[in-house]
Amino acid sequence: MTENIRTAEFVSPGHPDKICDFIADSILDAHHAGDPDSRVAIEIMGGHRLVTVNGEVTSRAQIDAERIVRDIVGDDFRIIANIVAQSPEISQGVDTGGAGDQGIMKGYATSETESLMPLEYELARKVCRELYEIYPYDGKTQVTVEGGKVKTVLASFQHSKNDQLIEHLRRIIGADEYLANPAGEWIMGGFDADTGLSGRKLVIDNYGPEVAIGGGSFSGKDYTKVDRSGAYMARKVAVDYLEKFGAKEVVTKLAYAIGKPQPVMAVAVVDGKEMPIEGYDLTPAGLRKLLKLDSVRFADTARWGHFGRGFTWDEPAV
Repeated sequence: MTENIRTAEFVSPGHPDKICDFIADSILDAHHAGDPDSRVAIEIMGGHRLVTVNGEVTSRAQIDAERIVRDIVGDDFRIIANIVAQSPEISQGVDTGGAGDQGIMKGYATSETESLMPLEYELARKVCRELYEIYPYDGKTQVTVEGGKVKTVLASFQHSKNDQLIEHLRRIIGADEYLANPAGEWIMGGFDADTGLSGRKLVIDNYGPEVAIGGGSFSGKDYTKVDRSGAYMARKVAVDYLEKFGAKEVVTKLAYAIGKPQPVMAVAVVDGKEMPIEGYDLTPAGLRKLLKLDSVRFADTARWGHFGRGFTWDEPAV
């Protein structure tokens, strides 16, 4: 990544899309608690006193999806749940250890921050997390950097006063310019103001807009859906290779075919030099074992980004 001007944004857990991600992963976690082999592909749409739960689940666990939703959003919502079993045509490929879908996954790691994440992304997340402790509501942040220097910091947070928000921003981060609630102070937010959809904040879930992503969403999907597990593995390899080669930047690329266990593409680009990814079990079962996906509480991944937070896929090989 060149030292040009770069911008990244982040959203708080009170944002409608993130509420939906959290619901989807909470339903996934509930199934895994009762049956670690559950196959789950859940999509959530919510807003304006209505939440819809739609998707496919094959599991021995019996859960109350409506209760899970209400525990998150409250009892004054109408809940529509439409969950069916996984397609048998998909199951026949997954049963033999194959991937649950085709897809491309991208991974990334950079030495420019301790979290091995892009600087602009890490700063946008930091500002958002610290502001959320003060304003635990719907909110967004955005940070622009150039040559390692912060140029502009933007924050829009529900229930915040502009002058106080500027004071908090100045305390959190130094910048040339600060923008607070540029459209005006606002009270109505979250599901009261907008609809949300799980899997819509893909760039925030990954590495920010300067780094290419595969395109598949994460939340609500079990490990057989390589959109999620493959993306986690791509990050793991990028972190490992960054340390192994003492690199400044690593990009990794995986691609899978539905029903096939081995990827059809597995390459890394280390400081501009392409090489094959070797020494890993890249089958869905291998990803599950190496990344310890049976022990992950996926709802924990849904709120503050899926990378650079100390998950198993962020840890370099010993």
